[in-house]
Amino acid sequence: MARYRDAVCRLCRREGAKLFLKGDRCFKPSCAIEKRGTNPPGQHGAARRKVLGGYGEQLREKQKVKRIYFILEKQFRNYFEKARRQKGVTGENLLFMLERRLDNVVYRSGFSTSRRQSRQLVNHGHVTVNGKKVNIPSFQVKSGDVVAIKPNSQKNAHVDAAWQTAGGRGRPQWLSIDGKDLSVVVSGLPNRQDIDANINEQLIVELYSK
Repeated sequence: MARYRDAVCRLCRREGAKLFLKGDRCFKPSCAIEKRGTNPPGQHGAARRKVLGGYGEQLREKQKVKRIYFILEKQFRNYFEKARRQKGVTGENLLFMLERRLDNVVYRSGFSTSRRQSRQLVNHGHVTVNGKKVNIPSFQVKSGDVVAIKPNSQKNAHVDAAWQTAGGRGRPQWLSIDGKDLSVVVSGLPNRQDIDANINEQLIVELYSK
């Protein structure tokens, strides 16, 4: 399976915003955006920054959302096609499916400090849904599902540290602590207010509709 293997901080600089791809580092002075600003990466990054037109703005928005959820173009396009066939607003349908990915739910629940780390937890079999191991990051959770860390994985230092700091970071309203160790309930489905307000999904719809 294709994966992005290069440095991720350059992705934030390319989009000119924090995408929170490096976990706790994104909240520290060592963050690349804090140290180097929002100029694109590379020796001549500042000189290459341009005022974007319609297509350029749409493309950058699509790239930003792809990178936030850390998925590649083909899979992102498949999500869009599914969103377009559903009832409702296409752009919001797209974001709702991305939010309901298991790797994103693991991150948003506080089991990890980044979506990259949560994907690794899922791939390595540390996560269960309704008591059964699920190792597919793109698995779509539904209302009523219980997402948890396997009992023999709960002493993982990275997971424990992320869980301890998750209260300060906050959890979306559609996820609630189950009352058990490292376990949450999908108490509802995401709505637009639960998702980053800086995302303009309409630009993505316009781009793919050309």
